Amino acid sequence: METEIFEKRVPLLIRGVCHGGRTVDVAIAGDGTIAEIGERVGREHEHDYVIEGRGRVLLPGLANTHTHAAMTLLRGYADDMLLQPWLSERIWPLEAHLQADDVYWGTRLACLEMVMTGTIGFNDMYFFMESAARAADEAGLRAILSYGFIDLGDPEKREHECRATEGLADHVARMANPRIGAAVGPHAVYTVSAEGRAWCAGFAKEHGLGVHVHLAETRTEVDDAVTATGKRPVQHLDEAGLLGPRTVVAHGCWLDDAECGLLAERGTTISHNPASNMKLATGRAMPYPDLKAAGARVALGTDGCASNNNLDLFEEMKTAALLQKFAWNDPTTLPAAEALELATVHAHAALGWAGGRLEAGAPADLILLEIATPCNTPLHHPVSNAVYACSGSAVTTTICDGRVLMHERVVPGAAEVLAGARQAATSLLGRAAAARGD
Repeated sequence: METEIFEKRVPLLIRGVCHGGRTVDVAIAGDGTIAEIGERVGREHEHDYVIEGRGRVLLPGLANTHTHAAMTLLRGYADDMLLQPWLSERIWPLEAHLQADDVYWGTRLACLEMVMTGTIGFNDMYFFMESAARAADEAGLRAILSYGFIDLGDPEKREHECRATEGLADHVARMANPRIGAAVGPHAVYTVSAEGRAWCAGFAKEHGLGVHVHLAETRTEVDDAVTATGKRPVQHLDEAGLLGPRTVVAHGCWLDDAECGLLAERGTTISHNPASNMKLATGRAMPYPDLKAAGARVALGTDGCASNNNLDLFEEMKTAALLQKFAWNDPTTLPAAEALELATVHAHAALGWAGGRLEAGAPADLILLEIATPCNTPLHHPVSNAVYACSGSAVTTTICDGRVLMHERVVPGAAEVLAGARQAATSLLGRAAAARGD
């Protein structure tokens, strides 16, 4: 295939791909939408390029509803530790030495990993987010970006966090890129004061932005809030006005029945991050059956690579399904088709995107999986194979907004990204070591 196909959106035809148990063609219009899906549709739609789909399975592109993308630079840096020592002794001290260039290269690395494992967009919270916006833009992915607002009750720091949040929102607005959006990112109830939470809620409402926040990840988080204030974290967020249809709360491991109902009532999405929660031993699985029964929307996220180690949503779908079955002693909980929905239609809706579905008029956010590979042999049920058998390495082609980002496992510029990320990680560790006097 000509390398020009990677450079911009053009009318495309995917020919003879397996979808829903039948062989179809997919016509992609020059505006980045799906023109038609069906048998022999290529005869009726003009196209500049043809992608051969025989031997491939067609799926919607996946979306990651909670991550800290630039933490790819911390992959493997601090494993097998208790949560608080992990944060206070390893992660936060190293992050204190982050620079904008680190976040750029760490996010470029994350984007490369996501493209290569079938993820077409992500919901990110971190620092130096203007650099993350540049990285996502260059990678061709969708992204909702929030600055990690942490004031720790300090008025001076709160003022800094407000200005950083305003700066990111202004920067993203000036980019005028429909793939890139901003959100407000109060880190968590235990790191953001009541005044900070109120400011975040007001700013989000005033500017029509979403909210991205950690919630009820650990029992300690909940117990400490109750001890200090007599209120659980969900109540604090609700009283601040931070819960609503454009809010994504990450983790939700320690929600009770009433909170599941309240989140459903507010239209808030809960991002399930099973691999990170299991690795850090948060002590309880997110109560998916209770959230589902209440009518709450649940989506899928990986968290950052410091706690998960990869950004592969195929791995996350399987982990989520198995954890929920095991935790609630019910093998019918979170079946494969639902797990796929958590990473597609639910995730896209949570982030305000129209994708996650394969139909005419939807954005052309889609992926192709190899059939001639062990994880897809035999192919009794393509969705079951995708969730339970395959990893992201089965993805051969990734298309976002009608633009081909990877084809036949080739991503232009991948070597440069890997080299830049390696150098950034080395420089970050060097600065931290110098500061310690090592």
